[in-house]
Amino acid sequence: MRFRVLVTDDIDPDGLALLTSDPRLQVDEVPTLPAAELLEQIDQYDAIVGRSATRISGELLRRATRLRVVGRAGVGVDNVDMATATSLGIAVINAPAGNTIAVAELLFGSLLGLMRHLVRAHSSLMEGRWDRAQLLGTELKGRTLGIVGVGRIGSEVAARALAFGMDVVGYDPYVGDERFRALRIRRAPSLDALLPDVDILTVHTPLTPETTGMIGRRELARLSPTAIVCNLARGGIVDEAALVHALDNGIVRGACVDVFTTEPLKGEHAFGRLQNVLLTPHIGASTAEAQRNVAVDVCVAVRDALVHGELTRSLNVATVSGAEWRELQPALLVAQRAAAIARAMLLDQGIRLIQRIRLRVSPDLAGAQSALLAAACAGVLENVVEEGRLNLINARAIAEARGIELSTAELADGTSGPTVDVSLGGGVREIAVSGAAPAGGSPRITRIGAFHVDVTPRQTLVILTNNDVPGVIGRVGTALGDAHVNIAEYHQARLAQGGEALAAISVDGHVPDTIRERLLGLQDIRTAAIVRFGVSDAA
Repeated sequence: MRFRVLVTDDIDPDGLALLTSDPRLQVDEVPTLPAAELLEQIDQYDAIVGRSATRISGELLRRATRLRVVGRAGVGVDNVDMATATSLGIAVINAPAGNTIAVAELLFGSLLGLMRHLVRAHSSLMEGRWDRAQLLGTELKGRTLGIVGVGRIGSEVAARALAFGMDVVGYDPYVGDERFRALRIRRAPSLDALLPDVDILTVHTPLTPETTGMIGRRELARLSPTAIVCNLARGGIVDEAALVHALDNGIVRGACVDVFTTEPLKGEHAFGRLQNVLLTPHIGASTAEAQRNVAVDVCVAVRDALVHGELTRSLNVATVSGAEWRELQPALLVAQRAAAIARAMLLDQGIRLIQRIRLRVSPDLAGAQSALLAAACAGVLENVVEEGRLNLINARAIAEARGIELSTAELADGTSGPTVDVSLGGGVREIAVSGAAPAGGSPRITRIGAFHVDVTPRQTLVILTNNDVPGVIGRVGTALGDAHVNIAEYHQARLAQGGEALAAISVDGHVPDTIRERLLGLQDIRTAAIVRFGVSDAA
C-alpha cells in the first residue's frame, strides 16, 4: 500500500528527504495553501505535515476522509483541532524535544552577553568610541546557577553550567532524587530555600496555574542584589512588573528575557528604559539546527505511523478505537480524575513529590490495566511536565522517567461493577481515591481516603475536611455563593458523629485560589483542596 503525504509550510529539507526517499510514500510538497483550496484537496491524503501557518480546523479534519496522521514540526499544536482529530481517530504528532539544545545554548549566550556587556561593547565601537574601561565584566565560573524545572531543557542547562565550572542547584518537586544525582545537581528542598543561594536564577517549566507568577516580588526580594534572573521558558512565569521593579530598584542586578506575557512587544514597554537587561524576541528555538531537528523528528514519526502503525508519539488517544475503546472511556476518566484528586490532597498537605502510583481495578477491567495506569499517570502529571501535551500514550513513560514507582493489581472478585482505585504515595504519606464507571452511566468518585462519597468529578471539585459539627455546610455554601461559585453537588461524609468529616463539592467553572484561603478561614474547616480537571482528560 502507498500512502499520500501533503507537506506544507516550508518544512526543512532534511525532514522532507526522509519522506520522499521512502518508496511507500507519495509526497506532495506545496506552499502554504489558502484554507478553501486545502479543503478541496485534503481528502486525497493520508497525512499532512506542516508548521503553524496551516490551520488544521475541525472542518478540514471532517473533510479529510483518508487522513490518518497530522504532523506538526514544532512543539505547539494550537493550530490543530485536537478534539475533532481524536474523535475521528486521527493521530496528532509533534516534535517537543527538537528545540532543547537551542534554548539551553541561548541561555548561556544571553548570560555572557549581559555579564560581559557585549551589546554595549559592540554599539560603542560602531559609534567610534573605545569604552574598554567601562566594560568590566564578570565570569560564570564559580557562580551558583539555580534551575527551577529540571526537565529536558533544565537538564541540558545543567550539563553546560557544569562545563563552565559553575555550581548547580535545582528545584523541581516532580523529579526524583536519583535524577538529581545523575545530573550532578544539588537539590533544593523548596523554592524559598533555593533563592538566597544562587547568583543566577533560570526557569524552565511549563506555564500552568501553579507556575504563573511563580517568581514574583516576594521571590525576587529573596535573591541576592547581585543576582541575575533569566526567563527563556514562557512569559508569565516571572512576574514582569515585579521584575521591572526589582531591576529598577537594585533588588537584582540584571535579567535575560526571551519570552513575554504579551507578544510581540510593541512600541514603548517597561523593559525598554532599563540598561541592565538583555532582551530577545522569543528566539529560543530559532536556530537552523532546531528547525531541522523538529522537521526530522516529526517526519520520522509520521512515516512510522503510516507505514508501521507506530503511534507512541501521538498526542491524542487515536491508537485505540472501536467499541472496546468507547466502553473504556468512563473508567479512564475515573482513573485520571481520581489520581488528580489524590495529588491535589497530597499537595494540600505540602507533599509535591509523588513517589509511587498504585492502581487496583475490578476483575472486569483487568485487561485494561495498562491504559488505566496511563490515565492515572496523566492525572498526576497534568500541568507538571513540559514534554508537549500529556496523554495516555506518553504519560506512563514520563512518570517512569521521573522515577515514579508504578504498580497494578486486581481488586477482590466481590467488587460491584467496574471499579478503579488509585493510590498515590509521597514519602510516608499515601492517599487512595476510588471511583465507579458503570456501563452507560456517569463516572462517580466513591471513596476519598477513608471516607465514602458519591460525587461526579466534573470541571472543578472542592475537597474539604472539617469538624463534624452543625453549621459547617451552611458556612461553606454561603462562602461559595458569595464568590459566585455555583454548587452542582455537595456530598458530606463522616467516620463517626462529632469527629472528622469530609466534603466533596462539585462546582461549575473556574474557582480561583483565593476561594481556598477563604474556605480555610471558616470556623471548623481543617483542610481545603481545589482540583481543576484539565482538557487533556481521557474522556
